[in-house]
Amino acid sequence: MPTKIKNSLVKDNSKDNKIYVFDFDQDNFLEKEAKSIDECVELKNTPSISWVNIDRVPPVGFLDKLTLGFDLHPVIIDDIFNINQRPRVEILDDYIYLVFKMLTVNEAKRKIESEQVSLIVGEKFVITFQQGIEGDTFAKVREKIRNPKSRVRTGGTDYLGYVLIDSVVDGYFSILENFSDRLEKLEEQLINDPGSHTLKEIYALKREILHLRKAVWPLREAITVLERGESKLIKKTTRIYFRDVYDHLIQIVDTMETYREMLSGMVDIYLSSLNNRMNSVMKVLTVITTIFMPLTFIAGIYGMNFKHMPELEHVWGYPFVLGVMATVALIMLVYFQRKKWL
Repeated sequence: MPTKIKNSLVKDNSKDNKIYVFDFDQDNFLEKEAKSIDECVELKNTPSISWVNIDRVPPVGFLDKLTLGFDLHPVIIDDIFNINQRPRVEILDDYIYLVFKMLTVNEAKRKIESEQVSLIVGEKFVITFQQGIEGDTFAKVREKIRNPKSRVRTGGTDYLGYVLIDSVVDGYFSILENFSDRLEKLEEQLINDPGSHTLKEIYALKREILHLRKAVWPLREAITVLERGESKLIKKTTRIYFRDVYDHLIQIVDTMETYREMLSGMVDIYLSSLNNRMNSVMKVLTVITTIFMPLTFIAGIYGMNFKHMPELEHVWGYPFVLGVMATVALIMLVYFQRKKWL
């Protein structure tokens, strides 16, 4: 049976939120920008799979309609409003609620941006809430849904939930690649020209690694719950995919720990380089001071105002004393070089 593709975009006049809807099965596909939640509720009981992506956390009135339309628990709605949630999963009778962090690299601002994503997986629908930050990792998921030969079109809501989570976890690898590039530049800077700016960059990277760690560690625990199949909505054939996500998170955690150790080592190297630089300066000053000590002693002797000092009245007294001082300084320099103190 040929694939039927309908593409209906409804303009959203509200600036508070945007609702993007994908309704599909193996043979049919609908993509639209909905104007109200009522358009989404209509798709709830259709035999096809519906993905409702809300690009900004909407007003309370909107969520009230969503609660009634999809039978969501009020506690889940409160958690969606709280954008500082720790990644976790809630298994309910009719759906699964998962909250996690989506991290993207903002090349223009040269920083990592964090966005909380709330994911609700039901029997025939998937709902995602984002904070409206520009750019996300769901673009590849949308392309897969548009492809009639993609496994997403026949995999069910549990598989769609896996694909959405996996796209976010793949984004973590992009973050780690960005870290790796910055670490390489920082190592070169640390060896060639370390300074106060180097230390600031090291601590900035340590904060970002800590931020990523807070996003990955709790998510690993949540994926473990899904992988064990504690919900009837997760089919046995889909658990292996969540196990793959879990393995990716383990790999990310190991890489993060490696980077943390490298950054700690960089702090030690930076402090050592400062100490070595200080030691070099002190060595030069010590050598200069040591050379001038006997010269100062000689100058101090002939600077005394005693009447009976025959050298003071000698014709060659002045050049003789200068020669002695130069000889002493030269002997000391040769001695320091042989001892490899210079």
